[in-house]
Amino acid sequence: MDSENPDALANDSPKALPDGRFAGREAFGRLVREALACAAREGWREIILSDATFADWPLHERSVVESLHAWSKSGRHLIMLATRYDEVMRNQARFVSWRKTWGHIIDCRLCRVASAADFPSVIWSRSWFMHRLDSQHSLGVCGHDRERSVQLREALDERIRDSVPGFPSSTLGL
Repeated sequence: MDSENPDALANDSPKALPDGRFAGREAFGRLVREALACAAREGWREIILSDATFADWPLHERSVVESLHAWSKSGRHLIMLATRYDEVMRNQARFVSWRKTWGHIIDCRLCRVASAADFPSVIWSRSWFMHRLDSQHSLGVCGHDRERSVQLREALDERIRDSVPGFPSSTLGL
């Protein structure tokens, strides 16, 4: 354990999130599951989930929704950023149901002007990030690197500024 580096404490726990490259859909799905479970354990205050469609994210899985439910407490905030949410609404029923319950802490944003091919596929928190650089092959990097995290957050903030509200938690009708 590195007593000079307070971030090293998080890396010493047996369930710490990894640093480095990842490859493949299985590794990507595992990282999503592990990140959201870690968010619940560690009480991350803010999470950003970004992907063009979230089509291949395991948001439909019971364990993912249970992690999100455990994470959902007062003072927490989740931002979702996408080019469209039709895949989520059609194929991620557990997540859609959870989103209805916790709509007050979730800000879903829609980026219509963005190209799906160039859209960032990311999980971001103040303590850890995962950036899928190639969505087709699920290749990317993850870690605790502060400089890379700040750059990623700046890029996400730019997308958020260019977005509009999307994927409402409920639809009101007559």
